[in-house]
Amino acid sequence: MKQSPVERTIVTPERFLILSDGKPGHVNQAIAFAGLLGYGYDLCPVSFRNRGRKALSYLLDRLGIYSDSLFDAEKRAGEYAAVVSAGSGTYYANKALAKQLGCQSVAIMLPRGYRFDFDLIVAQQHDNPPAQANIVDVPINLTYVEPQGIIKPQAGDKYIALVIGGDSPHSKMNVELLRQQIVHILELFPEHKVWMTTSRRTPEVVEKMLHEFSYQRAVYYSQEPINPIPDYLQHSDYVFLTADSSSMISEAVSFGTSCVEVLPLSGELSERSKFSQLLKTLSAMNCLHVFDGSCDTCQNKISLADIFKQKMTENFELKSV
Repeated sequence: MKQSPVERTIVTPERFLILSDGKPGHVNQAIAFAGLLGYGYDLCPVSFRNRGRKALSYLLDRLGIYSDSLFDAEKRAGEYAAVVSAGSGTYYANKALAKQLGCQSVAIMLPRGYRFDFDLIVAQQHDNPPAQANIVDVPINLTYVEPQGIIKPQAGDKYIALVIGGDSPHSKMNVELLRQQIVHILELFPEHKVWMTTSRRTPEVVEKMLHEFSYQRAVYYSQEPINPIPDYLQHSDYVFLTADSSSMISEAVSFGTSCVEVLPLSGELSERSKFSQLLKTLSAMNCLHVFDGSCDTCQNKISLADIFKQKMTENFELKSV
């Protein structure tokens, strides 16, 4: 008799096969899932051989037919607890490889277009996932933050951090508005040292404007491609993030003790966007405050590991996280 997803358990070996579609936002969430559960992983690039085969995969999935002739992936042998992946380019291969390897299938994000019969689906609440025993809903992106010691505070000093992203699908950066926001922030914290970092998406014109200010430590990603954000979150009293990346915000509200302030990219945030709904949810949880010229003390943190413990205990046997 075939087991239902709720009856199956993740047991040894404690290692995942993570499928990569080459998109950092997808791969990093799958890696975070492994980190949060304390599992090791191997990374396997995967892609459909053409658009037609991707379209065909939706039909074959509904028919319960899984063929590796639709996609390219490195042949894998060995034992895995689960195949884990995020993104529409990976979900069909996830099921196919899980069947070949005799392990579980785990989808990160709601796999729209495919049947929701993965052994486990981890979906963001703003996607309004259905209530199913194999679906765990979370309020933020999956993220696993580990300080690297790239940035080290000086004893006795207090810090604030500016985390500057870039243009996004829901808004474009207003350089003058950002300049005004930074001026005001510096006026509010005259006794604090200032750390700053840009990202790979930060426009050149924004980086040029940021050079107008002085910082105790500044990381311009275009010149120094490192990630100091975990260290900033660990040591700053306040972290100010531009409102363009759900991944950055998810990191800020799940690690450290910093108060989190979100800087609108333009005068107003779209009320209908998923990103706006995310900010509203996190604001109601006292995890962040949308900067309006004043600062709040929103520093509640979301423990994804605790959410998994609570919501997965009845469905899966996990090692301690």
